[in-house]
Amino acid sequence: MLDDTDRRILRQYQAAPETGLQDLADRCGMTATTLGRRLDRLRARGILRATRGVIDWQVLGYSVEVSLRVTLDKSVPRAFEDFVDAAREVPEVLEIQTLLGQVDVRLSVIARDLAHYQALYRDRILALPHMTDIEALMHVARLKGDETLPI
Repeated sequence: MLDDTDRRILRQYQAAPETGLQDLADRCGMTATTLGRRLDRLRARGILRATRGVIDWQVLGYSVEVSLRVTLDKSVPRAFEDFVDAAREVPEVLEIQTLLGQVDVRLSVIARDLAHYQALYRDRILALPHMTDIEALMHVARLKGDETLPI
């Protein structure tokens, strides 16, 4: 699927995505034109999806992160869709994951502090539809948060 040149490009790009095209081409040992074509091809194949800004939410004053494991009422025909649609409307919900097993959905939620989390939980989270069970897991430390792939 990937040749050695593609893997080299992706390794360099992951290491420093803010690098300009010419500098990245130099690191990869090719011209900027060749690199541009290769990047376009990786994007067209869906391998390289986007360039994005990553914002450190802790620097912006959010100090609490909680994982919520939610079980939904499976007797309701659109329980999953209704729940996810409502959860997407809560700005503090950073991530929604679906799971197989006893737990149906995991939400990653941030808050400024415990008082903010408590209000958010009481006013927004508990108001989400079709929940039969919810378990909160307070994050203590992120020991690894790297999205870099071993290419």
